[in-house]
Amino acid sequence: MRKFPFHEMINTLKTYLKDEVPVVTKISRSDGGSPFLILIGTLLSLRTKDETTDRAMIHLTERAKTPGDILSLSHTELEKIIYPVGFYRNKAKTLKNVSRIILEKYGGKVPDTLDELLTIKGVGRKTANLVITEAFGKPGICVDTHVHRISNRLGMISTKTPHDTEEELRKVLPKKYWIIYNTLLVTFGKKICNPVSPRCNNCPISHLCKRIGVIRHR
Repeated sequence: MRKFPFHEMINTLKTYLKDEVPVVTKISRSDGGSPFLILIGTLLSLRTKDETTDRAMIHLTERAKTPGDILSLSHTELEKIIYPVGFYRNKAKTLKNVSRIILEKYGGKVPDTLDELLTIKGVGRKTANLVITEAFGKPGICVDTHVHRISNRLGMISTKTPHDTEEELRKVLPKKYWIIYNTLLVTFGKKICNPVSPRCNNCPISHLCKRIGVIRHR
C-alpha cells in the first residue's frame, strides 16, 4: 500500500494558504505569545466562529491578560466582555475556574504538558493539544472537526471519532508536521474542504484525495 504523501500535501497547503491562519494561531503570534491568552482564546473559540472569538479576545485583553485579572472581574462583567461567543455564560464560568486553578496550583503559569493541562477542569484533549503546540512549540496533534473530517476524506486514516483520529495520526503523520497540521487543516477546511459540497474543483490537493464520504462537490 502506497504511503500517503504528507510532505507534498503540507508544502502545497502552506503555499496555497500563505498567511491565512486560525484565530488561536493569530493569538500565539501576538501579545508575546502568552500561554495564558492562548489557553483562554482556545476555550473561547470552541463552537464559535473565528471572527467572533477574535473580537471577544480584543475586548477581553483590554481588561484582562492574566489569571488574576480574570478573577478580579465579576461574573457578569466577564459575560458581557466575551459575549457573543457561543455558550458565553458557561465559558465565563470555565475561564474563572481555569484561572483560579492556574493561579493556585501553578503559580499563575500555564502548565506545558498534556497530562497536566488535562487535570484542569474545562480543558479537554483538543484544547490541551492546541495549547502545547501553539504556546510551547511542543509536538501535539489537535483534532477538531476539520482535522477529523479531512484526514478521513483524504483516505490517510479511517476513524469514527476525533479521539481515534488523534491516535491514528500519531502513528502515521510524521512528527515534524504535528504542530502545523491543525493550523493548515482548519483554514483549509473552512476555505475549500467544507463539510458539505467541498470545493474539489478548486482544491490544490484534489489529486491526493480519495474523497471518502463525499456525495457531491463543487
